[in-house]
Amino acid sequence: MNWDNARVFLAIYRQGTLRAAATELGIDQATVGRRLAALERSLDARLFLRTPTGYTPTPAGELAFAAAESMESSAHQLQRQMQGLDERLSGTVRVASTDTIAQVYLMRAWQDLHKCHPDIRVILSTSTRLTNLTRRETDLAIRPVRPTDPDLIARHLTRRESGLYASRDYLAERGEPSPGTALAGHDVVIYQRRVSAHQSEALCDEPIHKARVVLEVSSGLMLAEAVRAGLGIGELPTHMGEQYPDLVRIWPERFRPFDLWLVMHGDLNRTARVRAVIESIVRVFQAAG
Repeated sequence: MNWDNARVFLAIYRQGTLRAAATELGIDQATVGRRLAALERSLDARLFLRTPTGYTPTPAGELAFAAAESMESSAHQLQRQMQGLDERLSGTVRVASTDTIAQVYLMRAWQDLHKCHPDIRVILSTSTRLTNLTRRETDLAIRPVRPTDPDLIARHLTRRESGLYASRDYLAERGEPSPGTALAGHDVVIYQRRVSAHQSEALCDEPIHKARVVLEVSSGLMLAEAVRAGLGIGELPTHMGEQYPDLVRIWPERFRPFDLWLVMHGDLNRTARVRAVIESIVRVFQAAG
């Protein structure tokens, strides 16, 4: 099986359409179609059923997926091992985090990094989605959950907490809620369930079933902006809520602790440019206390 064709096959399998696969691989859709056709000819098998909603793998496609995924794993392992021997303080490092972590912490880390190592380029992805380090979607990730994969190295960065916030205008109009009322008579803004399931039930352990949910968001920055706009009460990391003078923290004794972990694949631990990025990130968190 040709590895270039196998990469295309995996992208179609995971994305479900030629267009989405082409976008993931950074090539045009026609090339994706040609490579899939070449792979099917070489295997003398039809790998997908073309349906109105996308490409569905056939039984042969399912078998091919297992083989192609094994090839991918070996290719990525080789790439990581070679990168692990790289002692150059230049090149690209991919980092994934949430937008709130990037805004409050990582921009300062990039300032420090650029002053010391201007030839290192960082590709920053901000999303609540957990990127896959094994498939090299990213080199480093900052996550609120410690990974269980034995191939990953996790370094504890800090413990933080979130609290309840509302805008001054909201509180002037609606008043402060009373604890134990499930926020009755109040509006709330929350994360979408796929992002943070606990917020669909409670904010800082206060049930919200008597509140009115006016907005669900997928981004920490949008959550903060919604609270600042007076749309309702929200649960925000305190390191973020405290930077906005137009927000007031409700019930300061109520908080929800969470940890932040810097995660990487063990094969990259000795790469000079990756180490430099790690050091810049760690310094910023240490300075923040």
